[in-house]
Amino acid sequence: MKEAVRLAPAFKDYLWGGTKLKTEFNKKSGLDKVAESWELSTHPDGCSTVVSGEFAGMSLPEYLSRTGSAGRKAENFEFFPILIKFIDAKDNLSIQVHPSDEYALKNENSFGKTEMWYILSCEENAFLYYGFSRCITKEEYRERIENNTITEVLNKVYVKKGDVFFIPSGTVHAIGKGIVICEIQQNSNLTYRVYDYDRRGKDGKPRELHIEKAIEVSELKPAEPCESKEENVLASCSYFTAEKHNVSGEITLCCDPECFRSIIVTEGSGSLTLGGASLSLVKGDSIFIPAQEGSFTVSGSCEIIMSYV
Repeated sequence: MKEAVRLAPAFKDYLWGGTKLKTEFNKKSGLDKVAESWELSTHPDGCSTVVSGEFAGMSLPEYLSRTGSAGRKAENFEFFPILIKFIDAKDNLSIQVHPSDEYALKNENSFGKTEMWYILSCEENAFLYYGFSRCITKEEYRERIENNTITEVLNKVYVKKGDVFFIPSGTVHAIGKGIVICEIQQNSNLTYRVYDYDRRGKDGKPRELHIEKAIEVSELKPAEPCESKEENVLASCSYFTAEKHNVSGEITLCCDPECFRSIIVTEGSGSLTLGGASLSLVKGDSIFIPAQEGSFTVSGSCEIIMSYV
């Protein structure tokens, strides 16, 4: 059987980031703050790296090209379909929106972005914005952006560990300060900033907004709540499926000959065994399982998220 491999992430030090990914999720980085770690990524803005087995040292794109391990379902996409991140919001992120594939391909020569958030931890009274609290017009939307009252019409949601939010393209949203999430998303880095609290970037200038494009692509209505009817499934769409599994002892999960499996460890520790070979698991680990027949076991006391297409 093709062996499971451990991945190391690409790190991002955006101005709103903190240190919890280093102190609580075992991330090794020389950056003072780590806003995001891209745990499963072939994106040119930051690729994951294989750090175990015979292909150790290869970037994830090189590994997939060499081994053909993504599987037919993933290869049906123009490029590798999923990007998975940990995000540590020490401060508020901008109010933002992502375009659909149709709009992005026409206007940006890129794909759009649909995503899902799983709340890993949060400070007391932490909240995020998820869609609008009511339907509004484009005229009101523009006016509220210009007069700094846009947050008054957004849906403010106080969060707790384990909450799930499915965010289709067009949904206006923002992660609030004091929240750490695991994000499963389309493989895209295309974001339109709507409002950014008049913050300055490293160059001392206000960060760029994309108001006209945001107005074109935003759904100006409340977002639909995320409610999966399948056991263990956090969210499922044409771009990805994400399952949560709580391990106490040992569980067996199936491989798929037509699609890879991504395993992200969100709590605890244990081990993953595939074809007689084992990898240790700790909180924050990212494991890639090639497309193939068979099954693997996860043992110990841990929580994992398994993603695939």
